[in-house]
Amino acid sequence: MIRKGLKIQSDSDRHREHAWKTARTASHILRDRFGAFRVVVFGSLSRPPDFTQWSDIDLATCGISPDRFSRALAAVTGFSQEFEIDLTDVETCPPSLLKIVEKEGIDL
Repeated sequence: MIRKGLKIQSDSDRHREHAWKTARTASHILRDRFGAFRVVVFGSLSRPPDFTQWSDIDLATCGISPDRFSRALAAVTGFSQEFEIDLTDVETCPPSLLKIVEKEGIDL
């Protein structure tokens, strides 16, 4: 029984690590192709106990011009088949969401 619990934990750790790798790759895309100067992970990925196999990846960005944001969104939401990626522009998001990003966000 203990071994099974360890395997589940290990699978969970691998899934979370893969999510972090996906988030870092998305960050590079947002910086290199769309001019983001800051990319932040927030939500369940920034809170390890809350991240599950059904979790998405929440990213907040600074510096992407409004006319390029929809293309940036399409670029990062389309490259991962395993994770849904939600992208937020901190310059236009509601203040309540900005508070969450500032409180729990982790810079990439």
